[in-house]
Amino acid sequence: MSSLISISAAQRGEVNEEFEAHLIRNLPVIVLSPHNRCNCRCMMCDIWRIQESRNVTPEDLQPHLSQFRKLGVKWVVFSGGEPQLNPQWSELAGSLRNQGIRVTILTAGLLLESEAAMVAASVDDIIVSLDGPAEVHNRIRRVAGAFEKIAAGISALRKIRPEIPIRARCTVQKANHLSLRETVQAAIGLGLNSISFLAVDASSGAFNRESGWPEKQQERVLLNGEEVEHLDYEVEHLICEYGLELQSGFVTEKPEKLRKIVRHFRAYLGTDRHVAPRCNAPWVSAVIEASGEVRPCFFHPSIGNIHRQELPEILNGEKALRFRASLDIANDPICRKCVCSLYLPR
Repeated sequence: MSSLISISAAQRGEVNEEFEAHLIRNLPVIVLSPHNRCNCRCMMCDIWRIQESRNVTPEDLQPHLSQFRKLGVKWVVFSGGEPQLNPQWSELAGSLRNQGIRVTILTAGLLLESEAAMVAASVDDIIVSLDGPAEVHNRIRRVAGAFEKIAAGISALRKIRPEIPIRARCTVQKANHLSLRETVQAAIGLGLNSISFLAVDASSGAFNRESGWPEKQQERVLLNGEEVEHLDYEVEHLICEYGLELQSGFVTEKPEKLRKIVRHFRAYLGTDRHVAPRCNAPWVSAVIEASGEVRPCFFHPSIGNIHRQELPEILNGEKALRFRASLDIANDPICRKCVCSLYLPR
């Protein structure tokens, strides 16, 4: 078999039946990291330790836009690192939106105020990382005034484009496990459209942790037995006290998904088991890093690089096809500990 199995080859009947069901002809979602470094020093992430800066430039992206169209890409999420550290990030966004692609920026929010006009003009919606009320958030981000910078940025954006959707995402860990209700209240106070919660990733090779985290590092973010019981209490009271917010979608998770966060921490203690979420991310999305490396999701290894191949060749190359054909999500050790998921009908 050729090392590259293209879609056109599949149409000529040259693809092994084993791989036929795993060909990607349509890719609705791409997560793109315009920049690899970050301006926070978060307790749960090592991206800030990266020394060498890398950016995706408009020239890097331009040759792939036609392939994005052929693959039917509908949504690109700018992730990172911090996307706004790329001095040309708005040009990237403009090129994508000119193709009719929705662009979301996932940001720590420290530069929202200074670039408010640019952000308002360049993206369809915004997701800010919010790890708690002011004191808790600033302690986790290890940046003085980080919460206040988010507040100022949201205020500036609302003045320019009042209707722009701005959502929050909170990573639950040791430092904020008692503050979920306060975090929801903070999100309401900031005038956000919604907030979502997910458990901290403590064991994968993502976030500049290629070999994973040693046990001592994991202990900084994971919960002990007593803390898990406190989180359980916090989650149940969040469900009870913020029932209307859950029903309206302001808190995007349903009660069962919030309770799964508790079980995630219990599994690390051995009192529950890790259960993989329902997910088909490797078949409907791709992660493109600032280096050009392409991953099937944040947590699995690279399958190619856009500086050496076109995206369809990477997605339907032998390495990618063998990965998808052999991936047993329910039993894969990376998937079982996964803290997020993406499921879209194919």
